[in-house]
Amino acid sequence: MKIELIISNDGSHTLYLPEMDETYHSRHGAVQEALHVFIKNGLIHKSRDRKNINILEIGWGTGLNSLLTYKSAKQLGLNVKYTGIEKYPVPLEVLEQLNYKDWNEDDYLEKVYRSEWEKFVPIFEGFDLRKIANDVRSLEFDQEFDLVYFDAFGPRAQCEMWEKDVFDIIFSSMRSGGVFVTYCAKGQVRRDLQESGLIIERLPGPPGKREMLRGIKP
Repeated sequence: MKIELIISNDGSHTLYLPEMDETYHSRHGAVQEALHVFIKNGLIHKSRDRKNINILEIGWGTGLNSLLTYKSAKQLGLNVKYTGIEKYPVPLEVLEQLNYKDWNEDDYLEKVYRSEWEKFVPIFEGFDLRKIANDVRSLEFDQEFDLVYFDAFGPRAQCEMWEKDVFDIIFSSMRSGGVFVTYCAKGQVRRDLQESGLIIERLPGPPGKREMLRGIKP
């Protein structure tokens, strides 16, 4: 599948898939979207009551969310075990062209892009990463997650990832009190998440989006 690099409005790269007419991040700003949805309303929110945080990301993609998580976790003094699910890993030669160097820290991206898949790798003290190349429907998780970043392609491009059975799997993998965040605020998505058992709130979205969703597992 053809992949094109494009510059989003905050100057950070995202990837564009012409066949799907879909980008990996918001055109309004890849980094600012990730910071707003996943860091501010996910990681920082959860860090108020927990310093050892198991994170699940659906749609690891370019690794941008994990980079920003590492930076914030370091500042907040968190210990993180991070599992990223990516059914279609981006080729290394494409990843190496991304202009995330202004946000990179401690050569994080160089380490994670070359780290082994399918097992936890200690990237830095207090930050372990596991990249899994598979479909979430095929997995049985060996731990409970405190925080879920749901960053799959949008429902128009990848509708199968936004079905209730996927949300049921994620719900069952979450610890009580766990937090779920996604950039998508479609009504059907919200209703399906609620049916899966999450208590859902609508929050202001990042630039270019009116709302986003955050859920809590009772």
